[in-house]
Amino acid sequence: MTFRRRLLVGFGLMTLPVALVAAAAIRGNALEHDALEDLRAGLSRTRTYAEVETAIFDQAEVLWQSLSGHEPTARKDFKTHGEIVDYWLDRWTSELRPDEAELANGVRTIQQHFQAVGDSVFTLMDKGQQPAAYLLARNELKLKLEPALTEVNHEVYRRAREYSVNTALARVQAIVEAKRRTMIWILGLTILLGPVAAWRISRGLVEPITRLQGAMAATGDGEPQTPVGLDASDEIGDLARAFAAMTERLRHSRADLEHANRQLEVRLADLQQAQDRLVQSEKLASIGEMAAGVAHGLRNPLASLRASVQLVLRHPESPAAREMLQSMIGEVDRLDLRITHLLAFSSPSPVHPIRDRPGPLVQSRLGAMAHLLTERQITLEAELQESDAEILVDPVRLDQALTEVIANAIGAMPQGGRLRVATREGARPEGAREVIIEVSDNGPGIPASLMESIFDPFFTTKPEGTGLGLTMARRFVEQNGGHLELASVPGQGTSVRFHFPAAVDEAPALRTV
Repeated sequence: MTFRRRLLVGFGLMTLPVALVAAAAIRGNALEHDALEDLRAGLSRTRTYAEVETAIFDQAEVLWQSLSGHEPTARKDFKTHGEIVDYWLDRWTSELRPDEAELANGVRTIQQHFQAVGDSVFTLMDKGQQPAAYLLARNELKLKLEPALTEVNHEVYRRAREYSVNTALARVQAIVEAKRRTMIWILGLTILLGPVAAWRISRGLVEPITRLQGAMAATGDGEPQTPVGLDASDEIGDLARAFAAMTERLRHSRADLEHANRQLEVRLADLQQAQDRLVQSEKLASIGEMAAGVAHGLRNPLASLRASVQLVLRHPESPAAREMLQSMIGEVDRLDLRITHLLAFSSPSPVHPIRDRPGPLVQSRLGAMAHLLTERQITLEAELQESDAEILVDPVRLDQALTEVIANAIGAMPQGGRLRVATREGARPEGAREVIIEVSDNGPGIPASLMESIFDPFFTTKPEGTGLGLTMARRFVEQNGGHLELASVPGQGTSVRFHFPAAVDEAPALRTV
């Protein structure tokens, strides 16, 4: 038997008691529904007869009111109520069972007699014989017809109770008893067949799966040669054979993998050596680039110093000798500045951030450079926004970065111009607050071909430049958790923006670049 058929048989045996219970419940519900329908029909007949009884008594009430002389339309009302009685009596008769037909005949006889007495009473009243009419009504209605009707009513209601209620109760009891016997049979079958079905399912399904699971666990522990031990012809047997083929391929793949690993280890060793050589070459190239930058920055001042010293030696008493000495001092100062930049670039020191508002920091730097701006005929436009936003920054590093950027802006306007410095609040892409410091000039701008190299170390377009100003400014800003953005339009000027995150209660760790 295949695995699928075993599952179907197992699930069929498990669902058989449920199906039997459901069938018994459906049959019981149908029988209960029939019993309730019979009860409802009996109650409906009782309600119809109650309408018959009410109509007869209403007709009698009309007759008595006519005898009192208070109802001028009594004859017409008596006839109308007679028609109502006939309607309900016909309807009740149609609902009765064949064995209850004599009840309808008895009620109809009383109604016909009652109708005849009423006609006689109205005839005597038309002749003016009021006492005789009253005496006839009393003798026939009060003494004969009403007691007979009461006796019939008792019989009708008694039979209704006996047949409708008692019969329905007996049928329900029989249904309950039948359900109980059916449930006992179903329980017995379940108790007998349940263990047998469980044993068959366990033997046919669980045991092969357990063996296959053990073989898989052994393979997972590194023993793919463990046999499964299944030769069944069902789906589990097919799975076991496929698993055995897979473990065989796995053994071959393991050997190939071990060989590939050994080759990979050899290649990794070669790659590591090549990487070490590449890193060494990059270090030497960086040192060579730095040395070339330093040599280029020192050669021209040293040549100027040599020429000045030679002139002073030849004409020590000449008026130009003093000017040459002053020029030599300026050259030495420029060399000292280059060396200072080089040391700051090669040996970054740790930052010491504090919470502060950017406006006072920027205003302090502008105040220190006010004389230089006036001397270079540069108009300062300061737009420092009043804000409660604070930044977490090392004020010394921020001052150095501002100095480098402002100095570059001043150098870009040798004939004078306009320098704009502004602070404002902004928002980062993720929605966090930030503070922006912007330094703009209306100099000649930077050509597009030089924008990619503008932050490279030792890159400069000025004869006296070190090529480290913007590089160090960007490093100072990034050390304080911000970033530097540069935009330039040739012929219109350059704008440099400092972006710093607004300080919060728990500021992110600052970076050391």
